[in-house]
Amino acid sequence: MKITDIKTFFVGVQGKNLLVVKVETDRGIHGIGQGGTTTREQAMTGAIEHMRHFLVGQDPRRIEDINQELYRGQYYEGGTIITAVTSAIDIALWDILGKHLNTPVWQLLGGATRQQVTCYIDGPAGAGDSYADQAEDLVGKGWRTIRFAPETGDPDFRQDRDSIFEPWESIDWTADQIREARKRVGPKIRLAIDYHHRLNVAEAAAFCQRIRDVDLMFLEEPIRSESPDAYAALRAMTPMPFAIGEEFSGIYPFAPFIERGLANYVRLDVCNVGGFTASRKVAAMAEAHYLDIVPHTPQGSICLAASVHLCAAVHNFAILEYNWQMPHLPEDLFPKQLQLQGDGFPLPQGAGLGIEFDEEAARRYPPLPWEAPHFRRRDGAFTNY
Repeated sequence: MKITDIKTFFVGVQGKNLLVVKVETDRGIHGIGQGGTTTREQAMTGAIEHMRHFLVGQDPRRIEDINQELYRGQYYEGGTIITAVTSAIDIALWDILGKHLNTPVWQLLGGATRQQVTCYIDGPAGAGDSYADQAEDLVGKGWRTIRFAPETGDPDFRQDRDSIFEPWESIDWTADQIREARKRVGPKIRLAIDYHHRLNVAEAAAFCQRIRDVDLMFLEEPIRSESPDAYAALRAMTPMPFAIGEEFSGIYPFAPFIERGLANYVRLDVCNVGGFTASRKVAAMAEAHYLDIVPHTPQGSICLAASVHLCAAVHNFAILEYNWQMPHLPEDLFPKQLQLQGDGFPLPQGAGLGIEFDEEAARRYPPLPWEAPHFRRRDGAFTNY
């Protein structure tokens, strides 16, 4: 079997742009994948076009070898764009292999370790303006784990390019909100917060101190993660469980956070870390340190399907993110998608990923003029989204 072509589709759906990759072969079998570095899809498209020249003609079943070549096939290894592209192609190659052997990807990864992949949901999926109202609504709908995201506390706050984000105001507002939510839903519902690395060490420590009685399952990405030492300083100030890693590119950034006990849950993103090939290695690294994975799945059907297959096969899996804003993309674009049942996904039964992509339909979804919000402080200084 040989790769005959690699196509990219830059589509705008549900307010976001997605980069879909289709790898074709001389056997009439194709695979689909997705790169996860949103708002930089044009850069990924250019990288894939470059890689296409040395991938065409290769055997798509040599997945590990191709993954290594994509990641290390230049003098400057890795990087966000290269790793996202590697992820997209890698996922497509596993999809091809599954179709070739007429078996789901989770079977190729070692077989099922569970019958359902349980998910958590974000608070705004529930009715109401407060954390407490949203949590109560979602619990009534059968959800047992709910994650919230902070706001600034400013009534004029909007998550767009003009947003103002003041950390201390956000800390006060978020602490009050999550404490009230805990009172409303009781001790048996798991709650989490994703701070989207918007705080510094002192701010994050203060926030952890203010909510020490709330009993969070985890606090996600409270600070930026370029420095393990910064997380070590924060760890020394609080026993709060941390979920870290959704923005990591490749397997190597995970090592110090896992080995030094800085992460309690590993937030790998199969569409950014290097596909299934790299995700398995990160999961194994985490398992050796008694840590579970909580994969990041913000990009719709392909990212979700790949994550479900990974979680089905990996023993040290805790819970999967369910992006309620992009649960299913348009049916003409993805005629076959995985379906949520209750608060999780049953084992996919189709060959490969078990989903389908219609490249003709992609023409009806041109890219959107979308950029992630660029937050600023009131004094004009740039801050993290």
